[in-house]
Parts: sequence; C-alpha cells; structure tokens
Amino acid sequence: MKRYLIVLAPVLLLLSLQPDKSRSNVVTKAPFEASADDLKSTISQEKVEAYITKIFSGYHYRKFTVNDSLSSKMFDNYLSEIDRSKLYFLESDIQYFEKYRYKLDDYLNSGGLDAAFEIYNTFRKRYKERSTSIETLLKDPKFDFTTDESLNTDREKATWAKNAQELDETWRKILKNDALELKVSAKSDTTKKKVASANEQIAVNAESADVKPMVSSESTIAKSLRDRYKGRERNLGRIRSEQVFQMYMNAFCEVLDPHTRYFSPADSDRFKQDMYKSLDGIGAMLREDGNYIKIVEIVPGGAAFKDKRLKKDDRIVGVAQGDTGRVEDIVGWYVDDAVKKIKGPRGTVVRLQILSADALPNTPPKEIRLLREKINLQESRATKEIVTINQNKRDYKIGVIDLPSFYRDFDAAGKREKNFASTTRDVQLMIDSLKAENVDGIILDLRNNGGGSLTEAISLTGLFIPKGPVVQVKESTGEIETYTDPDPSVVYDGPLAVMVNRFSASASEIFAAAIQDYKRGIIIGEQTYGKGTVQTMVDLNQWMPRETDKLGQVNITIQKFYRINGSSTQRKGVLPDVALPTAFKVDEYGESSQAEALPWDQIPTTRFDLSKALNDKQLVKLRDKHQQRMKADVELKKLVEELELFKKARENTVVSLQESKRKKERDEAEKKREALKKLDADLDTDDDESTVTKPKKKKDIYLLETSRILTDHIINLKSPNLANR
Repeated sequence: MKRYLIVLAPVLLLLSLQPDKSRSNVVTKAPFEASADDLKSTISQEKVEAYITKIFSGYHYRKFTVNDSLSSKMFDNYLSEIDRSKLYFLESDIQYFEKYRYKLDDYLNSGGLDAAFEIYNTFRKRYKERSTSIETLLKDPKFDFTTDESLNTDREKATWAKNAQELDETWRKILKNDALELKVSAKSDTTKKKVASANEQIAVNAESADVKPMVSSESTIAKSLRDRYKGRERNLGRIRSEQVFQMYMNAFCEVLDPHTRYFSPADSDRFKQDMYKSLDGIGAMLREDGNYIKIVEIVPGGAAFKDKRLKKDDRIVGVAQGDTGRVEDIVGWYVDDAVKKIKGPRGTVVRLQILSADALPNTPPKEIRLLREKINLQESRATKEIVTINQNKRDYKIGVIDLPSFYRDFDAAGKREKNFASTTRDVQLMIDSLKAENVDGIILDLRNNGGGSLTEAISLTGLFIPKGPVVQVKESTGEIETYTDPDPSVVYDGPLAVMVNRFSASASEIFAAAIQDYKRGIIIGEQTYGKGTVQTMVDLNQWMPRETDKLGQVNITIQKFYRINGSSTQRKGVLPDVALPTAFKVDEYGESSQAEALPWDQIPTTRFDLSKALNDKQLVKLRDKHQQRMKADVELKKLVEELELFKKARENTVVSLQESKRKKERDEAEKKREALKKLDADLDTDDDESTVTKPKKKKDIYLLETSRILTDHIINLKSPNLANR
C-alpha cells in the first residue's frame, strides 16, 4: 500500500498546482427564480455576438486569443458595467455568477447570451429590492448629523456586501450623505442670496454660483431624495434587451482597448446624425460612466465649445429648462434619457449642474447656463492675436494662433470648392498676417485640441519644415507606412513654440511630435494625452446583409501612430521640452490611466533631416531661465502651491457625515477653488520685468509663461550674451 501512496503523491502535487477555475465557496442556487418580466436576448443579438468576435479576432490591432484569461477579464468588466460601485449585488450573487467566469469565451464564439441576461436580470431584482428599502428608510428618516462618522465616496475598490444588513448600513450612510449635501447646499445658497440682496443683486446670476434647489427641512430633503431614487428606478424600467447586449459586448471590447466599442442600433442611429448640420443642443458627446453622464468630447463650434467652461470628463448631475425651470436630478440616468433633456429647440436655454473632472469630494456642483444652438464650424476655426512681452527693457511681439481642432471640410474639398474650411489654409493666412505685423515669434496653442484630420496635421507641419516625413502608421499586419509632407516650401521659419496640455490628443500629438523631432520649435506645457491609435467604424448591417433587423455598429482599433523617430505616441504622448505646472497626474487622465490601453512601443526610425532652429544647449538654457522664474515669480509660485494643494485634496475621497465637519470641509474646498479662480483674475500687472498687452480678457498664466520662454529663445538667437543676463 505504501508503494501506491509514493506513486500517487507526485500526481496529487501536480493536480494541486493546476489553476483552480472554481472557488470552494461557489453558490449553486440561483439568487432568484426566472420571472415573466425578465429581459431576454434575441436571435439577431446571438448572431451579432459571434460575428463581432470573428471581426475583432481578424481585424483588431491587438492580437489576442479568445480564451479563459479574456473571459475572466470580461466577466469583471461586465459586473463593473452593471454595478460599478458595488451597491446592489451581494457577495453570494457574485459567488453564484463565478460559474461563468471562464465560460464567456465559449459563449462569444457560439453566440450564447444566457449568462449575460441572467446576471443583468438578477441586478434588476436586487435594484428593486434596494429601491423598496430606500423608500422605507426615507418615509421617516432619522439622520443624526451630530454623529461623528464618515463615508468613502470612492467605491471602486470596495468589496461586495456579505449580506443585506451590511448593504443596508452602506446605503444608510449614502442616503445620509445625500441628505447632508442637500442641507449644507441649501444653507450655502441662503447665505449667497442674503449677500446678493445686501448688494442689491436679488437675482442670482446663473453664471455666478453653484446654485441648487432650496431644500432645508428634513421633510423636504426626504421628498427630494425619494423623487431622485424613484426617477432612477423608472429609468431602470426603460432598459431593454439591446442596452443589456450593448453593455455585455462592451465588457468584451474593454478587454481589447478603451476605444473599441459596440453601439446598439439606437446608439448607432444617434452617432450617425450629422452633428454639424442638424443637431441643435449644447455640442457635447455624452456617455454613461457608472451613475453619471460624462462628457467624452466637446464638439467644436457648439455652445459648450464657445462657452469654454465645460471640459472633457466633466459629469452632468442635473438639468433644468430655461432660466426658471426646476433642476432635474439625472444621476443614475441612462444616456438616451439624459440627451432628451439636454437637447432642445435652437435658441432655448438649458441649465446644467456639473461636477468638474477635478472636483473635490466636497465641491458642490456648479451651474452652467447655455443657449442651445446649431453647431457652427466657423466658431471652431483658428484665431490669432498678438501679445507683447517686455523683457530686458525691450518689447517683443509674439503672435499667438489658437487652434481648437484639426478641421477639414472633406465634402467641399472633394468637390474642389475654393476656400473650403481647412486648418492649414487658415493658419497660413494668419502667419502671413502676423509676419506683415513684424512679430518676433509665433506660438501655436494646441491646448485641449483633441485632434481631427490627419491630413491637416501633416500639411500644417509642412508650413514649418521643408518636405519630409511627418508620421508613421503601423497596420495590425505589421506593415508600416510613412506619411510625408511633399511641399518643399516653408511658410514660416522664425522662432516657434507649440503649447500642449494633458487634453491635447491624436492629431495634436502628431503635429507636436513632428515639430519636436525635427527640433523645429519648442514644445511647452504638459505631457499630452497619449492617444496613438486609429479606429474605423464598421456597420454590421453592411457586413451581415441578410439580416433584416438593425444590428448596430462597432468602432474597432486597427492601426497605431508612430513618430518619425520610431517612438509610439500611445500612452506616453509627447513630453514637453519645457514643462509647466499641472493639476493632473499621468495615471488620472489620458491613455495611460486606462488599464487595457495598447502599450507603448517602438519601430525603426525613418530618415529625416534635423532643423537648425533649435538645439539641446538652447533648450537647457530655456529650462534654466524658466526655473529661475518659477522660484522668483509670485504668480507662478502661487500657481504651483495651489495646484499641489488641489492634487492632495483630490486624493482624499473620505467625507464627514457630521454637519459641523462637513461645512468646514466644504468651506476649505471652496477656498481652494476660489484661490485658483483668483489666478485667472483680469489682467492688471505692473511687473517691470515682463508684461503682456492684449485684449481685455481673463489672464492666462500659461500663455504668459510660454511667451516669456519663446522671448528668451528669441533673445538667445539674436544676442546669446544678452540672454545670459
């Protein structure tokens, strides 16, 4: 018998080393019985699932295998899509679902959707349970705002509740936090209105404050919260199978990369709208992000673009119609329903309550008033101005060209219409105008420029360099193509700076990278976004012509961009030659903040001739002069201090549920925000060393410092000895 044990022992050891695809605490009983109102998949969706899997396997840039590893990631993504904050499912539900963790890959190939709909239908029932619990709690709320307790508002790393009682406690704090937020905001509004009255400003201007509806009594607060959560439950009831299918397929897409997505037929139709001709609204593309409606893109030429206050990644939490309409809470809404409230007839007013992308946990929403209008491309075209820098007792004229996007009217260009909208043509005319005014240097401002036409990025680069390569593009097959500017003429060969920030992306990065690689100009600002991938849209009905149902479409990543020096712009973006203070960490915003973003890599460099406009020694001098100002200039020092305080404050996601402490936290958050606002005060400086003269507008410290850096470069080129003073 001992011999058999000796022989079996190694076998048992080997078995113990195999990956365990099941958990010891797996739950075998379903949380709920199937019911008549459960959502179900369609035959078309099952066909689409299998077909999308084939398309992605054959054409996506990332070469991947549909296996257990992909299945596991997709499983986690799907749970996050449904219940990101872990506020509805119980641990026992997740344990029951674990049986699907390593099976989704098989379902992708076969078109199986039972797991997707069973998980979602369980969520619906848990949601209804929770809604009933919330309704009961809010009938007679007993919120004690004197108790010293707190809530962590970041639930990304929270664990699933072990039982209903644990989830009840979490929700007790969430509702108490909601109630306290309403109470503190109401008191804040009362104070603001009293101040306004004292100054004979009875009407609170929509641009002035963070206005929320007046709710101060416990009964009013409770009613407001009941309405909020009833609204969320109604929205859940509107969900249909195509939206569930979209969430499930996007859980698959997110394993591949952040830009590959499936659009349901309804979302596809909305995406296909001619944004530039027929859409009347605020001019922003929206997406669901957990319980929030997030702004994913500001459309050039729209109301939001012209207003300048809305930014990418801001979250819309409330919508009101006209100047007097009641604010409607849209937290927990689906994007279709939110869009219906935000869009409207041209010329009408919509008021949005916004949580900024960089808002502190205690920062109240700010209200932004916008006039709905048709998107006008003319509003998104390049503009110019001249700033004057007084340095070393001499004035230097700096031309500034603000470029919000790389636009090109392809239809008009195809018809060979004269003077069609073109970034390159507009910028060339502005350069000619600035040269006629004898500017000493030019700044191209690409801050918040999210990209656009690759054709324009290449031709714009050609205005500043002789003919040569601008960008390399690699196919999923490994084939590399170099895109070149063929025009040997140079429109501007003088001192050049390019301003970028964290939200300069895609075509902006291609242009800035080429200018940097040629050493043609100075790149100044922040590390750029890092989007170095190319997507194409696939209409599934065109690929599956026998299907009569609408099938939607997919946006699929098929290529990557590379600089002419061989480095990818993916994840890393473009690092500035001279870095300015930033409010953002690299892992907070941009491509590198996305876990499944395609990696940075390199390919061989292509041949190109360096410009003689700039060298490494000159850059060292410019950085030194900039650092001297950072240590001596009061405004720059203040900016750095405030940004550091703001970054640290954003890291703390825990808020107090004690009213006295909460008010103190709110006041401190307000002070930080007001301090940053003061840095944007109207231009009024008597600095003898360096002043700016420009049209009366808000001060732009970043543009001011960029102008100084370029002026340092101009002085260095003209009189190297003078530059060292």
